[in-house]
Amino acid sequence: MSKGHVIAMDTHSQTTDICVKTRANGPGRRYRVPTRVPEIVAVLEQVRGPREVVLEEGPLADWLLRNLRGHADKVVACDPRRNALVAKDGDKADPIDAGKLADLHLGGFTRLVHHAESLQRVVLKEAVGLYHRQVEERVARANQAMGLLKRWGIMAQEKDFRQACDRDKLLGALPAGAAGKAAAGHMRLLWRNYDQAVKEEERLHGELVKRAKQEEVVVRWQAVPGIGWIRGITLLAYLDTPWRFAGKQKLWKYLGIGLVREQSGSSRGHVKVEKGCNRRLKNVILGAAETVLLHKEGVLYERYQAWCAAGLSYKNARRNVARDIATILWAMWKSGADYDARFIGSRPVSEA
Repeated sequence: MSKGHVIAMDTHSQTTDICVKTRANGPGRRYRVPTRVPEIVAVLEQVRGPREVVLEEGPLADWLLRNLRGHADKVVACDPRRNALVAKDGDKADPIDAGKLADLHLGGFTRLVHHAESLQRVVLKEAVGLYHRQVEERVARANQAMGLLKRWGIMAQEKDFRQACDRDKLLGALPAGAAGKAAAGHMRLLWRNYDQAVKEEERLHGELVKRAKQEEVVVRWQAVPGIGWIRGITLLAYLDTPWRFAGKQKLWKYLGIGLVREQSGSSRGHVKVEKGCNRRLKNVILGAAETVLLHKEGVLYERYQAWCAAGLSYKNARRNVARDIATILWAMWKSGADYDARFIGSRPVSEA
């Protein structure tokens, strides 16, 4: 960073600890203020510029970034997991306070976390996150119902009780008597919770599809195999902009379909998926690849077959299909072009 003041903030729900430094390992100036924008801004304005504010990613990060951008030359959030790995190395067990965070940032050890500048995009990401959490809630409720039925020797899947008219048959398989009657009451309770989860999921689904149809790039993405309205709007909301990635390998790693190599000494080493990937997007892009494989047609499926014929496992060949899809979406986003199957041929099948 350029010469100036680093203002590190350790934020909590009630108070924020602030440390101002110009060099690492110095004492710095320390403040403790309520976690309110006016009080924090008052501290920032006491610091001579240029000034750069850094805080760790967390529930308060986006709110603070939006409200502090106009009061410093630069305001950034960084990855707390990366900070912990560096600052807590060896026998160190102290928490990452504002002073340590300032030292890490001055030393160039922090990894920045992207935040959308548009408040509208922030709200969209919240809506997408709520939808996916509601899907998880519906699945959890269904699993609870299936688990209770299994305890009575009744093997059922979610599709067997999705419709209320199919549930009497399952209840009829419960034993007679007081125990069976109590179990039936428990099942009806679980199904009421399940129905409420389904209702909220369907409402959020409709809201997202409506939003997706208003996004020009998501509309164009509908022509890409494996991409529907929900997958498209999820990718848009979480990626935010194509320009945050220097190359497709960076994009792949963030999506969880890029590999990193670990090697010690002269050993051959091994490759693995980037741990810091976005797991929600990983599920989305691999789901898109699985949809292509399920339909068993098109150029992407032909490339999958070629990879399998070349000796790749199903898992690795599927990952390569997901990479193709991600690269196509990224290219369309940057160029503003419509989908063209010729985009797929830009990466040879021989590239694993």
